[in-house]
Amino acid sequence: PRMSALAAQQVTARLAARVARRLAKSGRIVMSTRAAAGSSFLSGVEQAPADPILGVSVAFRESTNPNKLNLGVGAYRTEDLKPYVLDVVRQAEKRMIEADYDKEYLPMQGLAEFNEATRKLLLGEGSAAIAEGRVATVQSLSGTGSLRVGAAFIAKFMPGAVVYLPNPTWGNHKNIFADAGAEWREYRYYDKATIGLDLDGMIADLKAAPKGSVVCLHGCAHNPTGVDPTKEQWDAIADAVEANGLVPFFDVAYQGFASGSLEEDAYAPRLFERRGIEFFCAQSYSKNLGLYAERIGAINAVVNDKETAAKTLSQMNRIARAIYSNPPVHGARIAATVINDPVLFARWNEEMGEMAGRIKTVRAMLYDNLCKLNPDKDWSFVTRQIGMFSFTGLNPNQVKHMTEKHAIYMTGDGRISLAGLSQAKCEYLANAIVDSFTVE
Repeated sequence: PRMSALAAQQVTARLAARVARRLAKSGRIVMSTRAAAGSSFLSGVEQAPADPILGVSVAFRESTNPNKLNLGVGAYRTEDLKPYVLDVVRQAEKRMIEADYDKEYLPMQGLAEFNEATRKLLLGEGSAAIAEGRVATVQSLSGTGSLRVGAAFIAKFMPGAVVYLPNPTWGNHKNIFADAGAEWREYRYYDKATIGLDLDGMIADLKAAPKGSVVCLHGCAHNPTGVDPTKEQWDAIADAVEANGLVPFFDVAYQGFASGSLEEDAYAPRLFERRGIEFFCAQSYSKNLGLYAERIGAINAVVNDKETAAKTLSQMNRIARAIYSNPPVHGARIAATVINDPVLFARWNEEMGEMAGRIKTVRAMLYDNLCKLNPDKDWSFVTRQIGMFSFTGLNPNQVKHMTEKHAIYMTGDGRISLAGLSQAKCEYLANAIVDSFTVE
């Protein structure tokens, strides 16, 4: 006779129990995911280390010290150490609300008005590459997303090409290229002895790199050192790149924010374009427009002919499609509105000058205080460096002392963000730095 469903379940349960007893006697234990209390199929995943930059802000928020300073994350603050939304951003958003834009998907390459504007901002009104249609531009997720699309393009279409990163470099560069499947190595950049640029070491390493290698170059305001090449040194770097058949990949995260001039801060990529050197360039509008949360940027490929630019654009679009499909529209409209309107553009230049000026002021005040406290040490590196950061030369133990004794939160490599420093806190920071240099 046919066995009832209940009887079948009972027989199955008895057989399973018998098998389990036999396995247990032989020392083997079989446990289902459900039976293992609290276990998961992902239980073998290792805990990732804390982000060396973003983790600083977490530690800062947990501190109860009233004198605490967050000099870790590169985000601009006012003299009151508050976040700042640019006036031109407010004006652009007001216009956008009045225009009653829809929220439809953008094309894979992004907002056309933004892409046109960001190319011109990078290469200038008189760019031959733009006029001849030799620039492939894809709006992407700020600088990080733009670098990621470029890294994936290199891994797919330049197989075997090694990416050379400056030592040191921004903490996320290595993750971005490695996760995209591109091998990276380092070239010499920072000279600890002079707290300046090791140009000879850099040129030697570029000459030793295999032909076709990619060299990552910070367009301005090198992160983390604040040490930038002079115009003459950029000429020498371009000579080495061209002579050795290397492919530059500019990371331009601070145009206009470093010196206060959009033109000055675009010197390097414009030099390479004038010389006919093909290159990639990632752009970000987090710093210069304060659009940190909007994730607005672009990846550009400046090449030698229009047909190659079109094919490159098609493949960068395909890569973007697989990663995030299409980019966000709100911040792109803000940037396009500001750049394309003469009145807003002029006001934006003023605001960038004001932000860069405030950082230059606290940089000079910090230098003066350091000289007063310890006149025997050469502190000139503080004012020689440019942009948001200063590379102090403090070692990890000294950085730990800065945090534990003085509640000054910074990255372990000795970098401080002067954008998070007020004039009122310059003396306090100077005292902490001088004190920490006494630690071995």
